[in-house]
Amino acid sequence: MNSVSHERISPAELIKDRYGFSDFVKLIRLLRSPEGCPWDREQTHTSIRKNFIEETYEALEAIDNDDLPLLREELGDVMLQVGLHVEMERELGRMDFDDVFTALCKKLVQRHPHVFGEAAGGTPAQALDNWEAIKMRTKGQTRYGDSLKSVPAAFPALMRAQKLQSRAARAGFVYPDVDAAWDKLREETAELREAIDGADAAAKERELGDLLFALVSVAQQMGLDAEEALTRAGQRFTERFCRMEQLAEQREGKPLHELDAADQLNLWQEVKQG
Repeated sequence: MNSVSHERISPAELIKDRYGFSDFVKLIRLLRSPEGCPWDREQTHTSIRKNFIEETYEALEAIDNDDLPLLREELGDVMLQVGLHVEMERELGRMDFDDVFTALCKKLVQRHPHVFGEAAGGTPAQALDNWEAIKMRTKGQTRYGDSLKSVPAAFPALMRAQKLQSRAARAGFVYPDVDAAWDKLREETAELREAIDGADAAAKERELGDLLFALVSVAQQMGLDAEEALTRAGQRFTERFCRMEQLAEQREGKPLHELDAADQLNLWQEVKQG
């Protein structure tokens, strides 16, 4: 693509009751134009990088809460991030939405040989095997280690640990059962306990990381998602903590932080059991 010239878009034409994709593209271009919004215009890929992550997690929360109106809103926010990134490249003449959709559709066709070709793919497992094998081949990954290296470091740590372990498992490098994974967890727990008594901060961090990584292996063997399990644990903790505060004020007539440790612990046990 060549460098593009500025296309003047009238704000009046974008005041409507219902919008389509072409309206969305025009709106993004207007906001990034000299006649648009100063904040939108000065953004770069880097400056809004975290926004993409935040909006994605907010969409996931809407899914978890089965909140359709919120999901509609949050998916729109995710699309906004996509639109801004594509428009930044279009302005430089390097990429537009057609390029994005072309790359996506070609990938979907290529990775579904059981739909567009003659490959076997009658089960979800076969379809996933096709996808992963083609993904490795098209990305030039000749070894399983290459696929591990391609897991983004920007992933949340638990999610990344699970992805790394699942890819290693394709090469057969996986615990045979949950008992074997549990034995490794006990081993790493003992090593962390030993490191705690030492003065080497790096060793403590290393052993803590190994313990968490081993715990992910136990979750994998149990068929559980460690990221989701920890997310739900955080939600339970928040709900129980808020209930503790309520009980402290109702029974003791004082805020939670003014209770001693024993009283706080008693409240916690009560809320947890209830």
